[in-house]
Amino acid sequence: MPLETTLILFKPDAVAKNLVGTVLARFQDAGFIVRGIKMMHLSDEILAEHYSHIADKPFFPAVRGFMQETPVIALALEGENVISAVRDLLGPTDSIAAAPGTIRGDFGFKDADAKMRNVCHASDSVEAAQAELKRFFKDGEIFAY
Repeated sequence: MPLETTLILFKPDAVAKNLVGTVLARFQDAGFIVRGIKMMHLSDEILAEHYSHIADKPFFPAVRGFMQETPVIALALEGENVISAVRDLLGPTDSIAAAPGTIRGDFGFKDADAKMRNVCHASDSVEAAQAELKRFFKDGEIFAY
């Protein structure tokens, strides 16, 4: 299995509900290693780049507003097959559809915002992870030890 590094963003709902430690523990219990972690406010520019695939949609201002409600926590997480494994741990993007035992099933919102207020963003491919890690971490902020 390939050793990969992925980006996780703890979204404002996770930060506001004080879930970061609980969710991080699930990732670590699964055997993944933290290679970088930081709290940050997301600018309009970084959000427009990160969400470029929806930046022209009428609902994007709501997404931007949500992602700026609190700081987020960016996490660089390493492990074998970590990209797909983390997405399995999280469950589907829509928290309503997420099974109990998954992170979104246990902690995501169960209302009309269930696709947005869903605890974490996680990279969906090796290519996305590489681009997203560069977007949220500067050179020297991801560590090997």
